[in-house]
Amino acid sequence: MATHIVWDWNGTLFHDMEAVLGASNAAFATIGVGPMTMREYREQYEIPIPRFYERLLGRMPSQEEWLRLDEAFHDRYRELSPACGLADGVHELMDGWREAGHSQSLLSMYEHEKLLPLVDAFGLTGRFLRVDGRSGPSGGQKAEHLARHLAALGERVDPARTVLIGDAADDARAALGAGAHAVLYTGGSHTREKLEPLGVPVVDSLAEAVELAGRLGRG
Repeated sequence: MATHIVWDWNGTLFHDMEAVLGASNAAFATIGVGPMTMREYREQYEIPIPRFYERLLGRMPSQEEWLRLDEAFHDRYRELSPACGLADGVHELMDGWREAGHSQSLLSMYEHEKLLPLVDAFGLTGRFLRVDGRSGPSGGQKAEHLARHLAALGERVDPARTVLIGDAADDARAALGAGAHAVLYTGGSHTREKLEPLGVPVVDSLAEAVELAGRLGRG
């Protein structure tokens, strides 16, 4: 069976960190927290997102505050994200992976109905066995979504020969919990210093991530 990559979207294939930072600062303003620089954001950010806000506030946001934060973030993100593009070399990497006889899918915590047209607009849809975005409320963790994603792929993929490529600690925890491998990319939401303690490979480019995925999938 071929090795399978499960790609993360935001901060991995989709280079949207400037939009994420702008949207986060708009959300922070609703609870009286000042704006962050990119480095400050990447040093502080964590999933689940309510825990991130708890760190900033010194307490868990109320339900009303959470709804304001979530709405402000997504309103501003919708304004800023159209200016963002794919990470360097995405089409070539994905085509090379497929031409080598391997498979790939996409799993994102971005809302499913908004994810599909975005992926299609970049001409990526046909490269994936499956594309899944988040259904249900935001703010959760990836593990349960990955379990459903792999179950839906069924016998086409073997978790032991599957590598999740993402940019967050949550990606690594989800993959390891599903019996898969993980490779973490430093170009997204987390600094290298936050990723290395997780005990999975950490790389500075998606080309490195794909090369490692090929080796990990062979066992």
